[in-house]
Amino acid sequence: MSDALYDVAIVGYGPVGQVAAGLLGQRGLRVFACDRLVDVYQIPRAIALDHEIMRVFQQLGVVDAVEPFTEPFTNSEYFGVDGQLIRRMTMVAPPYPQGYTPSLVFTQPPVERALRDRVAQLANVEVALGLEVSGIVQDGEAVELTLREVAKPPRTVRARYAIACDGGSSTVRTQLDMPLEDLDFDEPWLVVDVLVNDKGLAKLPKVSVQYCEPDRPCTLVIGPKNHRRWEISLKPGEDPRQVATDAQTWKLLARWLTPEDGTLWRQASYRFHALVAAEWRRGRVFLAGDAAHMQPPFLGQGMCQGVRDAANLAWKLDAVLRGEVQGDAAQALLDSYGVERKAHVRELTSRIKGVGAVICERDEARARARDAKLLADCDGVVQDTPRQDILPRLEAGLLSRHASTGRGALFPQPWLRVDAAAARMDAVAGHGWRLVSRGGVQGVDTACWPGLRVVDLQATPEADGVVAGWFQRHGCAAALLRPDHYVYGVAESLEGIEALLHEAQAALGAAVAISA
Repeated sequence: MSDALYDVAIVGYGPVGQVAAGLLGQRGLRVFACDRLVDVYQIPRAIALDHEIMRVFQQLGVVDAVEPFTEPFTNSEYFGVDGQLIRRMTMVAPPYPQGYTPSLVFTQPPVERALRDRVAQLANVEVALGLEVSGIVQDGEAVELTLREVAKPPRTVRARYAIACDGGSSTVRTQLDMPLEDLDFDEPWLVVDVLVNDKGLAKLPKVSVQYCEPDRPCTLVIGPKNHRRWEISLKPGEDPRQVATDAQTWKLLARWLTPEDGTLWRQASYRFHALVAAEWRRGRVFLAGDAAHMQPPFLGQGMCQGVRDAANLAWKLDAVLRGEVQGDAAQALLDSYGVERKAHVRELTSRIKGVGAVICERDEARARARDAKLLADCDGVVQDTPRQDILPRLEAGLLSRHASTGRGALFPQPWLRVDAAAARMDAVAGHGWRLVSRGGVQGVDTACWPGLRVVDLQATPEADGVVAGWFQRHGCAAALLRPDHYVYGVAESLEGIEALLHEAQAALGAAVAISA
């Protein structure tokens, strides 16, 4: 494959690059992926996943390989200045809307290995490791990457499109001079991962904790098995390199543990930022993952956001590369990637910063006022706040012109009753464009879209009622789903379905079917 013109070249083969390579490769596209590292990074960086990401893993066929390295996220309890409980974040109650535990912690290295193993099964995907990008140029037909390897001549790779998911210091983004916008968050923190023994575990809280203390805000996250993570804010004047030494790290952990209670797995100083790319596309090159955005870690959404990028972009590139969407409509579809993801990232980052403002208040008087307000708002009885309630929907891009509360939302994945058994909807209906109806679509002309999958809940009833509840909340009878599971638009009645289908095809500029 080395002399081929690839459909897509992926620079950066961390989790986002792996997901992009898998999604594109599954569609039969010719994919090239490269990374400067030769193996999976052996120390965890991300620690949190959510059910949307598990649904993408389901699509890739890696859920069974990934699940042994995940555990449900515990509640997160927030404690104020005087140690009183001021907030509690939980997960939504069953039945779970996406068919998976809504919030999870995970161990990153084995999950990445599972993703790489899956991509390795795809003969149309070539992965080259130990290579760095030294140059990138493009014309009206392709992107050309110049790659270098130690003690070897440079290598050139051409592809019709390229995705840069090569991290926060992205070489591709830098070479193309694609600036980042500052969303006004910049703080130094120490992140510490500890493998805690039984003696140490007995000392620690049984739930994750946010210590909203003005002197030194910090977070304790309960990871899988005996993995515990601390995120500890640094004070003005503290040397980030010095606090990351073993001796100084244990001093900061002394409130909870001693060196006899566990083993340091990783400690690293970071500046937590809130940044987003000003533009997500430059010609035939797209940014994704940390190359496109960075956000504070308070809801564990960093890697999740990158996987959302890959899921959003993969089906759009596929539709264009296969010629299913052409001309100006193709360019509009590709442009919608940046429109949708930038707005979503900015909104979620704003909400994450709001959570961070609760945690990170350094002024004691304002922190006490914060505590008093939070408790007054709930009449002194702290209520559960599901983490998923904070995630926004899509507000712009490839969406119906007709406003509704369901438009742009992530649609549920119910368990469907099939042949006296239960199966998740995507396993039954696939991952292309789908029309989900509460029933009675026999009179609806779906022949205008032969590739469309129809889920008629009268013919194939759901087992848990999550879609029935969704339809009721949003006042609709049917929803048209994009391949990334977001709702293009809804029909308030069965009579409105055909108009919804025609509108979507017109938006795609497609008079023929978009493939399933």
